[in-house]
Amino acid sequence: MNLFPTLKDKYTKETMNAREAQRLAEFIAFGPVIFQTARIMLSTGIMDMLRDSDKGMTIEEVADKADLSVYAAKCLLEASLCIGIVLVDDTTDRFRISKTGWFLLNDPATRVNINFNHDVNYLGWFSLEEALKEGKPAGLKTLGDWTTVYEGLSSLPPHIRKSWFDFDHFYSDNSFDQALDIVFSDKPRTLLDVGGNTGRWALRCVAHDPEVKVTILDLPQQIGLMKENIAGKTGAERIDGLGADLLDESAEMPADRKFDAVWMSQFLDCFSEDQIVSILKRAAKVMDSDSRLYIMETLWDRQRFEPAALCLTLTSLYFTAIANGNSKMYHSEDLIRLVNEAGMEIESIHDGLGQGHSILICKTR
Repeated sequence: MNLFPTLKDKYTKETMNAREAQRLAEFIAFGPVIFQTARIMLSTGIMDMLRDSDKGMTIEEVADKADLSVYAAKCLLEASLCIGIVLVDDTTDRFRISKTGWFLLNDPATRVNINFNHDVNYLGWFSLEEALKEGKPAGLKTLGDWTTVYEGLSSLPPHIRKSWFDFDHFYSDNSFDQALDIVFSDKPRTLLDVGGNTGRWALRCVAHDPEVKVTILDLPQQIGLMKENIAGKTGAERIDGLGADLLDESAEMPADRKFDAVWMSQFLDCFSEDQIVSILKRAAKVMDSDSRLYIMETLWDRQRFEPAALCLTLTSLYFTAIANGNSKMYHSEDLIRLVNEAGMEIESIHDGLGQGHSILICKTR
């Protein structure tokens, strides 16, 4: 298994002594309550209070300001101390935020991940083992009665839908500027955005190039959301939408025309390996020798920083339990193999975009 140098040392040899390893084992054992403790410290504003206090705060002061009982404040602060998100002055009994607590409070990715896991995934995690054994998203029933989560996005309660889209958009949007430069270096006049979601990328494309025309291909219900989202925005007249369920192998891409560029952003991770090969074969039918397929994914083995690889491999289990039961965040070797199986080849790879994206540029053989 090939790994970027930043991951190799972490994942190929022991880095902890026995006591550190034992603590991590207990951290895992109490994982659910650790997560909820930290989340409540954020949602009640206690972490903000501790950050903004010059001299720290006592349990009684926290209880008063957070409108909690002394008992509740004591339970939260003592647990947070052992978790490692706060520190205490043992002479004054005043609590303050720790370095880990600072990241919990201020790192945008961490906040997005917390909301995503609490609102979208938390109840469904209980069914992860069932999902792994059956190959079906057994935890999805906590959100609704659908085959995949994508069918139900438009029907989710607003706060859950917000957390899902915040998670999805946070990672993609941070890569768009660099991605636009890569895609439009070949000056495509027509672009097929497969899995275009709410049209955010399409809007960026028509704003970037006044001549490009974009076709979004997605589930019919997603096309409806997309049309609502782009209505009245600059360049929207150069965006059209086609509804199709690409899980249906008979659902072809618009074969009546060829596209200069085919774009798939955070899309193929929503499908199993066999499904990816089928989708890529259908994409090849709307391409010619001058067309290029741009696949933007967060490949877990090509991350600069180890915490990103951690987030991505755990996100794979969201796909297992909640999204569809059979997809994941892929290792680059797997995705390259699937591109080749579909009859295409990799022309080049661009790494290090935004929050850890890579773009695979593919061409037909």
